Amino acid sequence: MSQDQTQDQTRGRDQDITVVHLMRHGEVANPDGVLYGRLPGYHLSELGRQMAERVAEHLAPRDVTYVVASPLERAQETATPIAKAHGLDLDTDGRLIEAENVFQGKTFGVGDGALRRPENWKHLVNPFKPSWGEPYVDQVVRMMGALDAAKDAARGHEAVLVSHQLPIWIVRSFVEKRRLWHDPRKRQCTLASLTSFTYRGDKIVSVGYSEPARDLVPAHLLAGAKPVKGKGKAFGA
Repeated sequence: MSQDQTQDQTRGRDQDITVVHLMRHGEVANPDGVLYGRLPGYHLSELGRQMAERVAEHLAPRDVTYVVASPLERAQETATPIAKAHGLDLDTDGRLIEAENVFQGKTFGVGDGALRRPENWKHLVNPFKPSWGEPYVDQVVRMMGALDAAKDAARGHEAVLVSHQLPIWIVRSFVEKRRLWHDPRKRQCTLASLTSFTYRGDKIVSVGYSEPARDLVPAHLLAGAKPVKGKGKAFGA
């Protein structure tokens, strides 16, 4: 290949438009109301499966050439109908996994959960890191790695990555140059939502957000919804 051909190829790559959709999984069956975190055995509810199918229908006309998910069951089950709709194999990327949390497997609340026990208070000393789980910076590093890998795999097309609420919100906050520590109630990352990163070449040029399954999401779980007593606790994401 001549030098001119190599330069033309490089210029072409720099102008490629690639869209990487970070999708949060659908609703999970969690009758005990625990923070399930990275625990195995938590699957989509019937409503969660409907959400996954709805997003698969929404993305069916799109130029999706790569689908990958967190190794956790709820993410794999959400991604499966999307991959099937495009005739693709489903890949797994451990970097898309839920954030670590010391309260995993426990109910989480002030009056009725782990927060009422003094032995757990030591985990709450630094909300900026945070002290109860995986550092925000570490989440940024692994999620940016997963985004970049998907961008390369689907260059010039679209990719769908199924992950979890906190890692999605943290990497979006990083890209949009917001502080990483935040009020969890204000995350814009509803069940089965799409946070979409558009790349020109290797550079992110815009971030979008949509909720294709919004009509299936219980009102108290929508982004920005006011909490309802007895409902809406973020037991897992």
